[in-house]
Amino acid sequence: MSPWICMLLVSLAGSMGGVINALLTDNRFILPRREGNVLCPGFLSNVIVGAAAAFISWALYGSGAAIDLAASSSTPRVAISLRLSALAGAFLVGVTGAKWLTNEADKKLLKEGVRRAAGRAPLPPEDCDHLVQVSARQIVQALESVPAEASGTPQPA
Repeated sequence: MSPWICMLLVSLAGSMGGVINALLTDNRFILPRREGNVLCPGFLSNVIVGAAAAFISWALYGSGAAIDLAASSSTPRVAISLRLSALAGAFLVGVTGAKWLTNEADKKLLKEGVRRAAGRAPLPPEDCDHLVQVSARQIVQALESVPAEASGTPQPA
């Protein structure tokens, strides 16, 4: 099998892992966008990061590590095989690589939500209970509609 086809299959398995991660998150298939000061990567970034993570993992630690792409054409190339376990591993690395990206974006969104909540009027308990059950992106969006506190909360330095 051609090394380029192996690379393509591994990257495709990783990108499918990125799609699965997008399905598992609260945000689903949103496009990349900004929410306040935070860049939300969206599902396209999950797919790209999943493919890249799977390819890098396979090339460094999997059967791709033994491939010599710069071998001259006069030397016989070793037969390359791609096992199902390598594709399954690429898929799993794609899911976890995309999950890392999603977690980093959610962490920044939660920090932005806390920053916005600190300068707002207190929320009623039922609104607080609702905010606990939604995604980090929805928290930032919900806090945009809460009026700022009139007493002038001190801003962090």
